[in-house]
Amino acid sequence: MIQEPEAYDPDNAVDATSQATRRDAGVAESSRANRGWWDRNADEYQVEHGTFLGDDRFVWGPEGLDEVEAELLGPSEELKGKDVLEIGAGAAQCARWLAAQGARPVALDLSHRQLQHALRIGGSFPLVCADAGALPFADGSFDLVCSAYGALPFVADPRLVLREVRRVLRPGGRFVFSVTHPIRWAFPDEPGPEGLSVAASYFDRTPYVEQDDEGRAVYVEHHRTLGDRVRDIVAAGLRLVDLVEPEWPAWNTSEWGGWSPLRGNLIPGTAIFVCERSEMGVPPAEGGGRD
Repeated sequence: MIQEPEAYDPDNAVDATSQATRRDAGVAESSRANRGWWDRNADEYQVEHGTFLGDDRFVWGPEGLDEVEAELLGPSEELKGKDVLEIGAGAAQCARWLAAQGARPVALDLSHRQLQHALRIGGSFPLVCADAGALPFADGSFDLVCSAYGALPFVADPRLVLREVRRVLRPGGRFVFSVTHPIRWAFPDEPGPEGLSVAASYFDRTPYVEQDDEGRAVYVEHHRTLGDRVRDIVAAGLRLVDLVEPEWPAWNTSEWGGWSPLRGNLIPGTAIFVCERSEMGVPPAEGGGRD
């Protein structure tokens, strides 16, 4: 049962002493580490970014591209009555906006603490704590699936998530997800001038890992090139309809980690993949993409 969170405790975030490295991290280790990280840091995240995200906005990334304008899921007037799954929902801001359009959203997140914040803000839609690689829903349960920086950057095998998404989508259903733009992995994660010089190979898929003194991962993020993402989508039985790279708008003067007006005006920060369920069947699990 999800209960409302207690008052924010700044000492709840306990990863200040973790060490950053690049090393392999598998499916189980990544899931375990990221569930713990988001549970520990959900309070700080909502304090720091809650105003930008709002309680009932659908924002695709730090650039501030809003679904009201983008209509990547389709015209807002056509969302009424649609069954929609949000993966990596956090405090369910996107699901709350979808509900306001008349859709029937379900908000899913790996982190129990993030969903406690969703409960705190409120809403009449279901909240589900589960792993995106094993969705607890029947085949063909949803008309639409969406994910704004949720799940996909943090899983060791994104094809598991993509195949699950296809399974729960109805024929012709659409899946739209945003992730850090892959080119950003070649640059330091800094918002200022120091973040404008290439520091690593774009083609190095070694995961970014933060680990404790005993070498246990406490946070894991995985890199896929643009080509990897496209091959993953096709291998899962989905069809890529569009790839959106939002430009940094003049009104947005905020910094969010390595995202900033300086960097946003020069290199893309977000990639949004618009996909539809292909009726050509799912290719064999070993096909398409790089392990």
